[in-house]
Formats: sequence, C-alpha cells, structure tokens
Amino acid sequence: MSELPSEYHRRLPYGERMSAEGLMGQRFFPFEGDVRVVPLDEPVLPEPPRGGAPGGSPCVTCSDLDKFVIWRDEQWQLKAGFEPNGLPFVAVLEPREHYRLDNLPPELTATLGPIIQRVASAIRTIDGVGRTHFNRWGDGSEHFHVWFLARPLGMMQLRGAMIAAWDELLPQVPEAEFNANARTVAAALSEGGGEAVG
Repeated sequence: MSELPSEYHRRLPYGERMSAEGLMGQRFFPFEGDVRVVPLDEPVLPEPPRGGAPGGSPCVTCSDLDKFVIWRDEQWQLKAGFEPNGLPFVAVLEPREHYRLDNLPPELTATLGPIIQRVASAIRTIDGVGRTHFNRWGDGSEHFHVWFLARPLGMMQLRGAMIAAWDELLPQVPEAEFNANARTVAAALSEGGGEAVG
C-alpha cells in the first residue's frame, strides 16, 4: 500500500473487525443479536473516478435525461421508481444540467433550499407519511443529487440515518401503490411550478 495520506488514516486498524457494541441497543439501529462488522479495508488511493467524472463510467443521468423523471422544471428534476422500495416513497432530486456540489452555479445553489422544502412538502401529501428525510450521498455519481425518503406516520423506529437500511428491510411497496404515490408527489410539486412527467 502507498503511504497513507493523514494521521487519521495511519491510526485505523485495517483488516480488523470493529465492534458493533456502540450501535447495539441504539434507538434507531434496526438489528440485534450477533452483528459482525466486516473487516476494515485499506484506503484505495488514488480514489477511482465516480460515474460521470473524467475517466469514470458515463453519467447515468446525462445519458438518459428522462429516465425515471416524475417532475421537472427549468433547473431541477425529481426521479423515482428505479428499484422496489420498502418505504412509501424514495426519490432523487438533481439539477437538469451536469454539476457537482462544488461547482453548482450560485443562481442554482440559491434555489436548492426552496426546492428541498417543496419536495419534502410534496412527499408529505402521500397518505400515511409522517416526515420526509433527505440526504446527500455523493460517492456513486458525480452528478449532484439529493435523496428523499418518506418515513411512514407513527413509525418512530425508522427515524434517523438508518431509514435507508429500513427501506431495504421492509416488505416492498406494491408497484401500483408506489406509482400512485409518485403521481401524488408530482402533482403536488406541479402546483408550485414545473410539470408532472409520466
């Protein structure tokens, strides 16, 4: 392995398993019993390029701009339905043009907060949704995107970062119901501008 880039990296126990004890019994941790953490991998340096970055695979968003889009305006689009979900609704908001977070133009960045509010509010119009969680995980694709996950009303155990794990664990929402939820969100967003798609 090449030289590790920081003191943080140098003190980590590569190849060893961490204890799951710190997570066990936490309010929102969805597992109990014998949970084994996989051994910690050594860093991959230099990091491989993300999808859409020079030297990486093509940008999946830019290669098919309309795929999975349920709503759009001049600047943003919302996508849903890429895979079965256990939550009532999961979606991705992304700019229509290819930008990373660090190079979003100031005029587009200024609209990010308001569009997050609009999407979160639209998702809460789905019957039985209590809250909308949103996150940015940006390690798969260079094209900037924000994830939205609908937490079912009263399902307090699904609060927090582990809601994404719960989405994988819960029974799949029937396709017809998920599509109806997507139409509800697209229609609610359209009331404030933009157009429902599909």
